[in-house]
Amino acid sequence: MVNLVAKSERWQQAWGRLAAVLDPEVPALSLVELGIVRELREESDGGFTVVLTPTYSGCPATELIEDEVRAALTDFAPLRIEQRRSPAWTTDWISAEAREKLRQYGIAPPSGMAAVSQPLRMHQAIPCPRCGSPKSERLSAFGSTACKALYRCTACREPFEYFKPI
Repeated sequence: MVNLVAKSERWQQAWGRLAAVLDPEVPALSLVELGIVRELREESDGGFTVVLTPTYSGCPATELIEDEVRAALTDFAPLRIEQRRSPAWTTDWISAEAREKLRQYGIAPPSGMAAVSQPLRMHQAIPCPRCGSPKSERLSAFGSTACKALYRCTACREPFEYFKPI
């Protein structure tokens, strides 16, 4: 979580622009809401440094995310973007409000905390984001992206994606 206390007006403007950059793979959430933006620093030369933590090291959207951040902050040059891979990104960084946005978008949010170990082969029932029924079945370990699985609600019969806790 980024501390917003005692930041300059210019920093707050830059932060507001960052908060509007949507994730290219989950456009229901911004990069800030997903926890991908870890830090925004105003530098002594008047520029900014943005620290990003990709959701995983092989994420194909990493380059696009950097391009979107550069486009959003063109008025805040010189701009530097750093990749911080430690600590690794986790779905635990997604806020409760952002999880609700995911559900409203039709993607079941990650259940529980990723930091709590779970048996690898355990397939839990994931509540349907459309009707709320806890009766669901996993159709595939992967959805449209590696971070999601494909499920189907056995009550309303609608397929849906589940954002896996990592």
